[in-house]
Amino acid sequence: MPVKKKKALGKGLGALGLGTGTTSGTSAAPKKPESAAAKSAVRQEKSAQADNAVVVAGEIVQQLPVEKIRANRYQPRRDFDERSMDELKESIEQHGILQPVLVRMLPGKTGYEIIAGERRFRAAKLAGHATIPAIVRTMNDAETSEIALIENLQREDLNSVEEALAYKALIDGFSLTQENLAKRLGRSRAHITNTLRLLNLADSVRTRIIDGSLSMGQARPLVMISNTALQEQAAEYIMDHELSARAAEKLAKKLLENPHFLKESSAEKSVAKQPVSVFLSEAEDRLRIFFGTQVRIKNGKKKTIEIDFTDDSDLNRILESMLEKHDSSIADKKAALRSFSATGKFTV
Repeated sequence: MPVKKKKALGKGLGALGLGTGTTSGTSAAPKKPESAAAKSAVRQEKSAQADNAVVVAGEIVQQLPVEKIRANRYQPRRDFDERSMDELKESIEQHGILQPVLVRMLPGKTGYEIIAGERRFRAAKLAGHATIPAIVRTMNDAETSEIALIENLQREDLNSVEEALAYKALIDGFSLTQENLAKRLGRSRAHITNTLRLLNLADSVRTRIIDGSLSMGQARPLVMISNTALQEQAAEYIMDHELSARAAEKLAKKLLENPHFLKESSAEKSVAKQPVSVFLSEAEDRLRIFFGTQVRIKNGKKKTIEIDFTDDSDLNRILESMLEKHDSSIADKKAALRSFSATGKFTV
């Protein structure tokens, strides 16, 4: 009986566009090919058998020593979450590596470099695997960088700052325009431009994006502010008040018009929070007794007295108390006061 070679792969190859083709491994001679493509496939399959590999949908998948593979120099992701890596390691220990990584040969055939699948590669090392299933491709630096970025974008693994740094590396390293990059990555030109603008933010603000404290929508309006210290103050304000992207944009515009807006706003709040003096507290009590309703004295930048009333009848009672010595002007003053009483309060 023909002896089947042991497979080192599981499900999931379709994610790399490999399909679900059958693997080779029998000693039976293949049928006579009917075309040049079929002859090439047979030669490829025999080559794979010689290298202790398998052929899946026309791709040779072979077991490569982990020690001969190095991480991708153009990997756009800077942060590999430890918890996520531990979970992937446990999955690999339990189920094996279900999807091959993509690598390229290093100069001088001294080893391999990851093109796509770096999380699997790192997790396999953590799990103590000596080999990993891999597909070897011939690619230059630009293609390697581009595929690494595309893989992360499709998985949505990058934060906005990492994405911006990757775009900049591709543009600067391979003389691409924003328009060319957008076409190659399937992104809009506007998205590329807006993302790259994040690199103009202060380092502390970019750190907030990386750790998730600020979203891209909240942070992007801050690019309008050239002053680094003011950017940082605005970022803190946005986080403290949980502003939406639209509200963050309004704040940035206010700061462009008045760089002291946050300080002035803070000063007003500080005045408003000052404890009420004994005199004002006593005055409020006397007014409550006199009018028979709730009265508040506000001792902020604008000093006011607020008197509550429930309806027109209650308003008439308060007015008569205030204006009993001025009967001739009561009607005019009632009308004036009613024009300010839509909320059930008026200010003296």
